[in-house]
Amino acid sequence: MVDIVLQTFVTLFVIIDPIGLTPMFIGVTAGATIAYRRRMAIRAFFFGSGILLFFALIGHEFLGLLGIEMSSFRIAGGVMLFLTGLEMVFGKRTSRRNEKAEEIKKEHEAHKDHELEDISVFPLAIPFLAGPGSITSIMLLMEGQDGSFEGQTIILLVALAVMLISLVLFLNAHHLEKILGEAVSSIFSRILGVLLAALASQYIMDGIRTALFT
Repeated sequence: MVDIVLQTFVTLFVIIDPIGLTPMFIGVTAGATIAYRRRMAIRAFFFGSGILLFFALIGHEFLGLLGIEMSSFRIAGGVMLFLTGLEMVFGKRTSRRNEKAEEIKKEHEAHKDHELEDISVFPLAIPFLAGPGSITSIMLLMEGQDGSFEGQTIILLVALAVMLISLVLFLNAHHLEKILGEAVSSIFSRILGVLLAALASQYIMDGIRTALFT
């Protein structure tokens, strides 16, 4: 049970990266009121959690309808997560997120005389919280506990915990804005990227082993 909790938490915490997302949240809500930030954070939490729950529960069946075997999904998902890990190590993922945040910030400034748009679904829920990486991860984790109700329940609870951490950080963004600097976020991102690359390699090896010997 402890192994399931640790693997799930590390995997989802690394790929969702709540610490790295907090500066992004601050960026896309720059100049907005605390009430607006709170509303967007809560809505993004529910939308993002709902998306992950959907793929966690019926993602396997969805792949089956498309004729995709789980071993193939493991390999493809592992490759994608490995590339994401490399981007985190070299800072490319953060740069891309910063660019997206800057684009949305400029749009807000251009329409500052009007009501700010709802950004809870895009980009907060998708792809920041429930992006391809986190969707792939939770499907692979659930598949690894196939047939174990207890194991899959633990995965869902840990996933909820990671999403709640993200929500708490978003809700306290106005305080963290003064504390969490770019340097701290960059260091965490690179360390987590190495862990993600290692976990992705394991997914790839498991997928190849399953395809060849089952």
